[in-house]
Amino acid sequence: MEMVPMMWSVWGAAVVLMAVVGIYASRAGRYEESQIFLADSSSHAKSEQDVIAARLSRIRPLRMSTLALAGLMTLLVLAYYVLDAFRRF
Repeated sequence: MEMVPMMWSVWGAAVVLMAVVGIYASRAGRYEESQIFLADSSSHAKSEQDVIAARLSRIRPLRMSTLALAGLMTLLVLAYYVLDAFRRF
């Protein structure tokens, strides 16, 4: 198999994986609210927000990794075509 179709396939898979993880993270955090709980009467709401925040903190490394992979593959594709353009001149 040639390098170009394989490179584009890996890039596409990385972008799809990044999109899937991003959609999952946004769906998981859709009920997160940025507020401070001062009274003990809102302990149930605070515990719900703590669960959501914990879930999002577990997803964050995966989200950053897929973003880095997609960015690295994008740079690799661009570098390949820039080097190819220089070789043809």
